Amino acid sequence: MKFLDQAKIYVKSGDGGDGVIAFRREKYIEFGGPDGGNGGRGGDIVFEAVANLNTLIDFRYTQHFRARKGGNGAGSDRTGAGAPTVRIQVPIGTQIFDDGREMMLADLDAPGKTVLLCRGGDGGFGNASFKTSTNRAPRRADKGWPGEERWVWLRLKLIADAGLVGLPNAGKSTLLSVASAARPKIADYPFTTLHPQLGVVRLSMSDEFVLADIPGLIAGAHDGAGLGDRFLGHVERCAVLLHLIDGAAGNVVRAWRTIRSELHSYGGGLADKPELIALNKTDAMTPRQISSRQRALEKATGNPVLLLSAATLGGVPQVLRALQDRITAARAAA
Repeated sequence: MKFLDQAKIYVKSGDGGDGVIAFRREKYIEFGGPDGGNGGRGGDIVFEAVANLNTLIDFRYTQHFRARKGGNGAGSDRTGAGAPTVRIQVPIGTQIFDDGREMMLADLDAPGKTVLLCRGGDGGFGNASFKTSTNRAPRRADKGWPGEERWVWLRLKLIADAGLVGLPNAGKSTLLSVASAARPKIADYPFTTLHPQLGVVRLSMSDEFVLADIPGLIAGAHDGAGLGDRFLGHVERCAVLLHLIDGAAGNVVRAWRTIRSELHSYGGGLADKPELIALNKTDAMTPRQISSRQRALEKATGNPVLLLSAATLGGVPQVLRALQDRITAARAAA
């Protein structure tokens, strides 16, 4: 299934049904009087977050959603039928923005959460509603009120507990594949990962968390270099970020600073999130290189640096346990 995390759609709620002009015409009733019924309500447009979706690809092929018009009134004081609600199912984590992408209208971040985006129009009054003591035979009926319509943007932000960030080829996909049942594409060239991947990491019967891998960042990603930085939106909800650095690539401090600069440029509070720093590919370095590069990173960041090799699983359990401890603390504080 192709991954799509943004879509623009048109939604319109139903118009209200029309009221009618009618009079009682029954035998032996000399003055029947007005009995025109009111129109029914138009259908609403409701968005609902469901757990069995993880992409917005369906909205690439269906971009217009219209609710039905309410039924017209009828004689004998009969009210028109109300139109059914149109329920649009979206993945958990979907945000709804206005056409200009400036105002967020709703954030569907929990299973079953719903939002009424466009309310159906009310039905018009029939002539029975206008009967008074001085106007006993009104010949007035109202049209139904129009429904609401608008273009909206849908943006999906995946729900994950921890997020992987780093330069291309830092080993993020490899770590995700060995830590979970996810099977991302892995190759020895940059930008192998073209869209976010999720995996469930299960350490024990009671300890598990969702790990998100996003495409690698490069210097200037906030200006559109590489794949850009829009995929960072998928780790905005994470409790902790795992900054993976390719220790065998050389200047590890510059690699760390490049990613930190992109996080600051993106905003969204990512630069302030708790961060674990891990030096990957220890299997491709000598003990002396591991020691010197670890010390250089710790001096530059002011934080301890974990060591691991995703390819040989060395140090992976310790890194995953450190992530679980941070996530557990964040859940307890929430």
